[in-house]
Amino acid sequence: MKLNELLNSLKAIQVTGNPETKEIDSITIDSREVKAGSLFVAIKGANTDGHNFILECINKGASAIILDNDKNIPEEFFTHSGCVKILVEESRKALPLAASVFYGNPSDKLLLTGITGTKGKTTTAFYVKNIFESAGMKSGLIGTIANYIGEREVKTMLTTPQSHTINELLNKMVSEQCRACAMEVSSHALALNRVDYLTFASAIFTNITSDHMDYHKTFEHYFDSKKILFTKLCPGSKAIYNLDDPNSVKLVAGTKADKFSYGTGAKADFRISNIEYNLDGTTFEVYYNSRNFYISTSLIGKFNAYNATAAFANAVLLGVDADKAVEGIKNTPQVPGRFEVVSYKNRKVIIDYSHTADSLNQALAAVKHIVKGERPIVTVFGCGGDRDKTKRPVMGNIAASMSNFAYVTSDNPRTENPETIIDDIVAGIKTDNYKRIAGREEAIKKAIFESDPDAIILIAGKGHETYQEVNGVRSHFSDKEVAEKYLKECQN
Repeated sequence: MKLNELLNSLKAIQVTGNPETKEIDSITIDSREVKAGSLFVAIKGANTDGHNFILECINKGASAIILDNDKNIPEEFFTHSGCVKILVEESRKALPLAASVFYGNPSDKLLLTGITGTKGKTTTAFYVKNIFESAGMKSGLIGTIANYIGEREVKTMLTTPQSHTINELLNKMVSEQCRACAMEVSSHALALNRVDYLTFASAIFTNITSDHMDYHKTFEHYFDSKKILFTKLCPGSKAIYNLDDPNSVKLVAGTKADKFSYGTGAKADFRISNIEYNLDGTTFEVYYNSRNFYISTSLIGKFNAYNATAAFANAVLLGVDADKAVEGIKNTPQVPGRFEVVSYKNRKVIIDYSHTADSLNQALAAVKHIVKGERPIVTVFGCGGDRDKTKRPVMGNIAASMSNFAYVTSDNPRTENPETIIDDIVAGIKTDNYKRIAGREEAIKKAIFESDPDAIILIAGKGHETYQEVNGVRSHFSDKEVAEKYLKECQN
């Protein structure tokens, strides 16, 4: 693309150089990725500032630099190299616009569904994708576990990638004949402008409880960040929200989209009833448009009835046949690490991503519903380092009070001392039915070997993750693999 074509969309304060002679063949915010023909966007982040790498990018042959601070960069660096300087008011906000234009506004060419909320984003996204594909529409997914273009998996590091990566993925989906995409939209992504200039056909709100307070500081900022998705919706798009969440009506207030609710209350547009679940799956009914739909899913728990209903509503409102949507829910496979049952003979372990107080409470409530007091419940969990510390004692109290026994261990300690994190957790425990074991593998092993054969063991916190981060270093670690290993050893 000619640089001047892209410049026509940007509100540049100053342009130095000859943009009409420059070709752009990639966009990046990482100086290590810069090559001849790149457009480098210098963004000031929490830990690093892209402006510090501008000279390096010029030397690598970047065609142009977008920046919002040129005080420490002499003008002659640009004039001598031929690299075009594009000074804007805020680089972070210029990036999504530049990326959208560069990749040909790909979100306009897909049925893009944005999914936001504290819990349920990943599972709902998998339901949405599977429903579309059951209806004959090749689909993509952008989310926590991985990104998908049809069946092809693309690894991910962020729930919602940076805006240039999002647009690149959407463009690839379009070029590979995808017609729809389900996209998890995190509060960080909304607050940091990563989804600006995307066209959403619909947006789903799952629920909201306190999370990411290390970043947002207040619940109000977290709430306002989530709300951004609905303020971005255009007339004619669909806003689908969980009416059973007390914050939902306020969250979708003022949206230009058509609003549709789901929940168990009589006023819900998609009304859920008769939820039943066990270790084999979940069944429930949804009443919509004067018809009852009987729905089953292999995914377990009351919360999955909500997630599936949100996806059902989304599909029907975007034109998918309702019976096809029911079929798509039934055929949705187990989402990795989301209340995933691992069995060996009579022993049962549940791997779940629950890493907030509310999600841990819901996971344990689901286990209690399943066992009905007939089997002991054992929980293995920890809390992440360098993250919200206020939830640690709360989660400790939940785990101990809702389990027969709890093993308090490490999650991703990152740069914190694991024992210090455990100290914070056990400060909230008022009983003595727990053991502290900093090594996560050892804690899982002890839980399996020391518990009754008929116990249900919940391993919470990491879910699908296949790593553990200690002192900034990620090493391979999978709760599921470790559980499978010791379940087999315990039976021998």
